[in-house]
Amino acid sequence: MAEWDVAVVGGGPGGLAAAHAAASAGARTIVLERAEHPRYKTCGGGLIGTSLGIAGPRVTVPARDTITGITFTDRGRHGVTRRSPRPLLTMVRRDDFDFAWYKAAVAAGAHVRQNAQVRAIDQDDAAASVVLAGGEVVRARTVIGADGSAAISSRHVGVAFDQQDLGLEIEVAATAEDRAAYRGRVVLDWGPVPGSYGWVFPKDDELTVGVIMAKGKGAETKQYLSQFVAQLGLQDRRVVRDSGHLTRCRSAGSPVRRGRVLVVGDAAGLLEPWTREGISFALRSGTWAGEVAARAGTPDGLAEYDALVERHLAPEMAAGRRLLRVFERHQRLMHTAMRTPVGWRAFERFCRGELSMADVLHRPAIRIAAGLLSR
Repeated sequence: MAEWDVAVVGGGPGGLAAAHAAASAGARTIVLERAEHPRYKTCGGGLIGTSLGIAGPRVTVPARDTITGITFTDRGRHGVTRRSPRPLLTMVRRDDFDFAWYKAAVAAGAHVRQNAQVRAIDQDDAAASVVLAGGEVVRARTVIGADGSAAISSRHVGVAFDQQDLGLEIEVAATAEDRAAYRGRVVLDWGPVPGSYGWVFPKDDELTVGVIMAKGKGAETKQYLSQFVAQLGLQDRRVVRDSGHLTRCRSAGSPVRRGRVLVVGDAAGLLEPWTREGISFALRSGTWAGEVAARAGTPDGLAEYDALVERHLAPEMAAGRRLLRVFERHQRLMHTAMRTPVGWRAFERFCRGELSMADVLHRPAIRIAAGLLSR
């Protein structure tokens, strides 16, 4: 018999949101996390309004800064700064943010097992099994995979990906001058390779500086990060952390479930293809998976999760892909669009969670422009 109702593989935002939802609904829930909280995770750490809408009622969000201004640059030049009277983004460090979710999941009744290395996932008619290093087997009625973009759970489910990107990031110690210059403001730079961009995210005593580009361009990605840091005048700052990560976007129609095993967040390739924003996708998919798993006793009942992803997240990803294609072909025009009232208002509302990418693309002026530029 299954020891647990729900076993979650991975203790990031998606996994812990799933555990919180399942445990809150009364399911016997265990989280298997390979490291130990709090632990560092490569991530820009910018929360849009959609993420805050899910996190706010459940955790105390450990904000490092609240953003009301964005500076857009095109390969380090032609900078324009737009400001908003209301917050656009909230900056967090992932070790802080994930630890907040860890505490919330435990408070909801989930058991979190740290330093648990997962080696394999299997299932039969009665339950799903998670095999740990050393051979121990954890059995559960449902397994939720939230173990990242190179996930064991992804391979088990058979998730296919059609976009892979390499992100490189450094955390630098911020001087007093840096804190004053960047407080409440991020920098977004449209990069030298089509589809690439860079960012500066302030987090009180640190600045997160990163770039992202299509996988297979490792040398160009490293060069872009080096040039970007130099353009910003930050090359002499002490580097606190230096890391990289791959993001992978799910192919349209690819499975997010196989029998009793669901995948969420990065493990499912759920993120926005243009900005590569993934936290809101992880929190939404994780919450749905936990809620569905808590009440569904059979694989047929778990199909509700598949439907939620297709109904709500697939259209956003499709719109993001279309906007990425426009950005790749017409980068300067996209930069110019941020100077216009229509472009800026759409970006503001996306950041606040008032518009999804699909909603942005449905706005008449943007839909017409995107259609013309896609030809």
